[in-house]
Amino acid sequence: MDLIYTGVKTLLATAGDVLPIVLFIVGFQVFVIRQPLHNVRRVLAGLACTVIGLGLFLIGLEQVLFPLGRLMAQQLTDPEFIMRGVNVARAAVWTDYSWVYVFALAIGFSTAIAEPALLAVAMKASEISGGSISVWGLRVAVAIGVAIGVSLGCFRIITGLPLHAFILAGYVIVIIQTLWAPKLIIPLAYDSGGVSTSTVTVPLVTALGLGLAETVPGRSPLLDGFGLIAFACLFPIITVLAYAQLGAISQRFRAAGRQNAQRQAESTSLEES
Repeated sequence: MDLIYTGVKTLLATAGDVLPIVLFIVGFQVFVIRQPLHNVRRVLAGLACTVIGLGLFLIGLEQVLFPLGRLMAQQLTDPEFIMRGVNVARAAVWTDYSWVYVFALAIGFSTAIAEPALLAVAMKASEISGGSISVWGLRVAVAIGVAIGVSLGCFRIITGLPLHAFILAGYVIVIIQTLWAPKLIIPLAYDSGGVSTSTVTVPLVTALGLGLAETVPGRSPLLDGFGLIAFACLFPIITVLAYAQLGAISQRFRAAGRQNAQRQAESTSLEES
């Protein structure tokens, strides 16, 4: 019964959130463009599906994804788990949380790969570039960045180091890479940081950060629990730029190899003649 009440309440709240967007679009269409709405039934059906889908998604977040992230954080930081095999009674240090870093790597990589927004951007980039940008290459590069970012963010929560130091250092690396990266990949790399944190990644990563901050001694959920999304947005930019730079270096080596082979063939033909 509580689930039904929660579902109805969430759907009504979602409809209230979507209503201003609908009113703005309809008003712009009627009063500015001065054109009637076409396919009204299809539009209404799409709006209904949007409201229901968003409502069910929010219910899923509250009922499953947030509790799952907190549960995993609690289990991985349980003193009985992290201090197994340690005979000396002592306080846990950052090296004792190795399974947290492994879990953060795995959850960051898998959620980024599953992001629909990332898949759409990768497919469009491959289409526009004529196949020179690989769909899977871009997705894997972004997923590696998210994995590294989430794991490093968990390290920051456990150690209590300042967030701004990591973010500043990361953007210094981005600026340096931008100066040397192929110009065509730079806008795509910057956009990759945004599309990597969408409907799948944000709930789990946020729940993981809050769960860690609640269970690690001396950490505050408000001060330390947030910030993982910033890491998950920043590091894909670094890895995509690195992916492009490695690709450019590989192309130069292949071109140099072809030139050397051609010179050798020419010199051989001259010697034979």
